[in-house]
Amino acid sequence: MRYAQLVMGPAGSGKSTYCAMMMKHAQTVKHTMEVVNLDPAAEYFDYTPSKDIRDLIKLDDVMEDEDLSLGPNGGLVFCMEYMLQNKDWLEEAFGDGAEDDYIIFDCPGQIELYTHMTVFQELADLLQMWGFQVCGVFLLDSQFMVDGAKFLSGTTAALSTMVNLQIPHVNVLTKIDLLSKSVRKELDKYLLPDTEELMGTMEHTSKWGQKYCKLTEALGNVIENFSLVRFIPLDRRDEENIADVLLQIDMAIQYGEDLDVKTKDFDYPDPEDQEDE
Repeated sequence: MRYAQLVMGPAGSGKSTYCAMMMKHAQTVKHTMEVVNLDPAAEYFDYTPSKDIRDLIKLDDVMEDEDLSLGPNGGLVFCMEYMLQNKDWLEEAFGDGAEDDYIIFDCPGQIELYTHMTVFQELADLLQMWGFQVCGVFLLDSQFMVDGAKFLSGTTAALSTMVNLQIPHVNVLTKIDLLSKSVRKELDKYLLPDTEELMGTMEHTSKWGQKYCKLTEALGNVIENFSLVRFIPLDRRDEENIADVLLQIDMAIQYGEDLDVKTKDFDYPDPEDQEDE
C-alpha cells in the first residue's frame, strides 16, 4: 500500500512550513517520507522537494504568455488544469513506486481549487488508481480563527473542501505557537465548537450584520447539522504534538495496517536453573 497527504488551505496557512516540519519529524523517528511541490508559483522552500510541478509548468511563464492574458488566479487554475492534462508526467512521477511510499503533496494556496473546482478531486482519484491511500489535510491559521465570524468562514471553507474532495480528511489549526496565552485559553471552544454558542458571540448591531443575520444562522446550522468539522491544534515547537497530528492522519489513511508485525525471540529461563538458585 502507498500513502499520500494532500496539504491544502488558503494562502498564509503555513503549508510549506507544515511539510518541512513533517519531513524533519519523519527523519527523527525514521519514518520514510518525501514531499512533492504542486505549487507552480512557489519561490522558496524549507525542504527539498523530490518532485516539482515547476519542472512541468511555472506560473510566471503562464502570466507572461500574451495569448493567454491571465492574471495570478487564472494562471494558477490554468497550471493545475495543465498538470491534469499531462497525465503522462504525473504517471511517470507517481504511477510506479515502492509499496510503502509516503508522499506529502504541498498544494497551492488558492482556496477555490479545493472548495468548488474538481482539479484536486481528479488528482485524488488518479492517486487512488495508482494504489495510494489519500488523506486531505486542510490547514487554517489559528490567528484567523479566534472569533466567531472568522471561525464560521474558515469552518465553511473546510466543510466545502471535505464535501468536494470526498476523501478522508483532517483539519489542522496551525501557528498555535504564535498565539498569546490569553487567546490559547479560549482555543478549546474552537477545537470542539458549539456552533450556537459561537453564534451568540457574533455582533449583529451593524447594518451588514442585521441584513445577513439569517444567512449567518443558516450557515451555522449547516455546520452543526453536518457535524463533521473538528480541528487539531499544531504547535511546531512541540514534538509530541507533531507526532499526535501525524498519528491522526496515519489513522485516517490506515498507515501501517498492512505491515508485518515485528517479533523478537525470547529465551525463557530454565526451571532447573531457578531451582538451583
